[in-house]
Amino acid sequence: MADTESSPGIISDRADHDVVIVGASLAGCATAILLGRAGARVALVEKQPDPRAYKRICSHFIQASSVPTFERLGLLDPIIAAGGLRSRVHAWTRWGWIEAPPERAGLSLNLRREVLDPLIRETAAAVPGVELMLGQSAERLLRDGDTVRGVAVRDRDGHETSLRARLTVGADGRDSRIAELSGVPTKTRPHGRVAYGAYFEDATPIQAPDAAFWMLDPQWAAAFPTDSGLTFYAAMVTKDRLPEFKRDPEGALVNLIADVPEPPPIREGRLAGPVMGKLDMVNRQRVPTAPGLALVGDAALAIDPLFGVGCGWAVQSGEWLADSVAPALRQEEALEKGLARYRRRHGRELRGHAFLIHDYATGRKLSPFERMLFGSAARDPQVASLFDALGTRRMKPAPVLAKAMPRVIADNARHALAR
Repeated sequence: MADTESSPGIISDRADHDVVIVGASLAGCATAILLGRAGARVALVEKQPDPRAYKRICSHFIQASSVPTFERLGLLDPIIAAGGLRSRVHAWTRWGWIEAPPERAGLSLNLRREVLDPLIRETAAAVPGVELMLGQSAERLLRDGDTVRGVAVRDRDGHETSLRARLTVGADGRDSRIAELSGVPTKTRPHGRVAYGAYFEDATPIQAPDAAFWMLDPQWAAAFPTDSGLTFYAAMVTKDRLPEFKRDPEGALVNLIADVPEPPPIREGRLAGPVMGKLDMVNRQRVPTAPGLALVGDAALAIDPLFGVGCGWAVQSGEWLADSVAPALRQEEALEKGLARYRRRHGRELRGHAFLIHDYATGRKLSPFERMLFGSAARDPQVASLFDALGTRRMKPAPVLAKAMPRVIADNARHALAR
């Protein structure tokens, strides 16, 4: 077995894992939990030395589509016990509020990453067969020809360890080091907005515990009530608005939220932490597999955060990968077959959603068809239910559009005649 690169320093060799996962956040921990429970020996590598480290720039919203995965991971009850909220979604448009009937609306989750990340990491570390390795950075991939056979990691003292495994998983986020080292094909698409957000206390919106967002076309604002009596207020604005946010992040955020129709009480609240901004949100879509390698979460698909899909798709993609490769890790089939199964599942589940999200991420205004859809959803509870199923990612775009189109066309025709 040959490595493609040599490295300086103290080197040791480890060959006692079936899988090495780089990144111990949501995607990596979900993958580790399920593979560990399936009997695999897993090295879970995390560059941060603190087990309570968490992702700081994140709306923390967890789409309803992924709640069954959290339940399977054994985390739903602990999330609720930690103060997590079950939330429906209310969407303001210039045609009115889009609100699915409560019995048809998806129930999402809201819990700050400061609480969620340590919780899922602790759960993963407790699974027999999972070894959590903190403070280790990926340096290079180990290869046998074109096949990835593991990763070399380095601790903060410069000691390098070669972790050999049948499967290497990149779960290290939007700027994935593993994806970069692997050279998998990547498509990038521009993003026409910037994001700012912050936690406020004593500023709970009237919809709480539900989330609310305002489609201001092309600007966007949102309120996400969460644990500890906090609400995360967020704004995504086109880049021509960036100077005012750079000049006064808190003032610009508060003014935008306070000026939306039927505004939440942000001015009555108090800032409970820094105003965080993210300016570079280029969409990255990578081929999620290579020989001996898989990518999960943002490492596979880093997409516009406006639609709040990142946390949910992180754990779901980890679930799809674990289910796909478990037979191979039990020596029941070739690993290549399991990776091909994962690649197909990933594309089947996310390709349609990604197409729509990438298209709107340019910063454009709503299209004529989107205006028709939003208008109907504000007037017709059945269209609102389909809109909710799409927005919470419980249904794929094609079946939603197939069911909604006849009602949307009929509703808009009636509305035009009435006017």
